[in-house]
Amino acid sequence: QEQLTETGGGLVQAGGSLALSCTASEITFLSSSMGWFRQAPGKEREFVAAITWSGRIPYYASSVEGRFTISRDTGKNTVHLQMDSLKPEDTAVYYCAADPFGSGSTVDRAGEYEHWGQGTQVTVSS
Repeated sequence: QEQLTETGGGLVQAGGSLALSCTASEITFLSSSMGWFRQAPGKEREFVAAITWSGRIPYYASSVEGRFTISRDTGKNTVHLQMDSLKPEDTAVYYCAADPFGSGSTVDRAGEYEHWGQGTQVTVSS
């Protein structure tokens, strides 16, 4: 398994913005759907957003749609998650993940992802 490298995160006030990035090896990145999941204390890991290997189709959890934007930079083997209009309920550890040859029908299933990052903390204060 490959350890993905996440950057970004931190502390922001409600209504603010943060950006997360995740870098994978070229082989993994070019063949994988890339996703973001989050886990708040005492809660299960939940799907946030994903983008297919082609980069043409993004998927979002209903709780973040319209506020978060996922994109991928093929030249840098990096997937980005721009988070705007942040709310206190967005506070969690955010994980990047890669699903080799994943399809759009399974992007919200954590069990389908083979490679994971170490997680980065996002804290939104009220």
